[in-house]
Amino acid sequence: MVPRLQEKYESEVLPALKKELSQENRLALPRLQKIVVNMGVGSAITEKKHLEDSIDALTQITGQKPIVTEARKAIAGFRLREGMPIGCKVTLRRQRMWEFLDRLVSVAIPRVRDFRGLNPKAFDGNGNYSLGLVEQLVFPELNPDKFIRVQGMNISFVTSTSSNDEARLLLKLMGMPFQRDDDEAAGAA
Repeated sequence: MVPRLQEKYESEVLPALKKELSQENRLALPRLQKIVVNMGVGSAITEKKHLEDSIDALTQITGQKPIVTEARKAIAGFRLREGMPIGCKVTLRRQRMWEFLDRLVSVAIPRVRDFRGLNPKAFDGNGNYSLGLVEQLVFPELNPDKFIRVQGMNISFVTSTSSNDEARLLLKLMGMPFQRDDDEAAGAA
């Protein structure tokens, strides 16, 4: 079964990108390559259970078992030694990537409290977009009775283009709710 957003990409987004970017070659158009979901668990230094809870939550959210990330260098002020487990991450590709993006855009982001849109300037200069969620409980897969500790996460979208503008257009056509610029809002009013 083909994910809903992948069908949308093939049928609606690609033709719109061809028209907007004046490109005929389908492979030259920007596309989403992978989504990386990362949870940094600083409290795992003292409490190992926090890391286990984060791994369990990330598994339920993404449908894939995360890898444990370790500290690259020691920082005495934080009682951190090199090689200590301090987080977890998942790299999503293909079908799982499309399904996660669909749930993120249609279910999780609208559940964020006081949401006014995503920052359209959070690109890295190479066409990749990153956003942070303060709380993992915006995903309905998680039982709020089990995950009582608030844990945030970073989500990075890696695209095939090196242009921020092309990547912004791709994500906007895919349904990402970006904040409107003041110029755009003035033109619409």
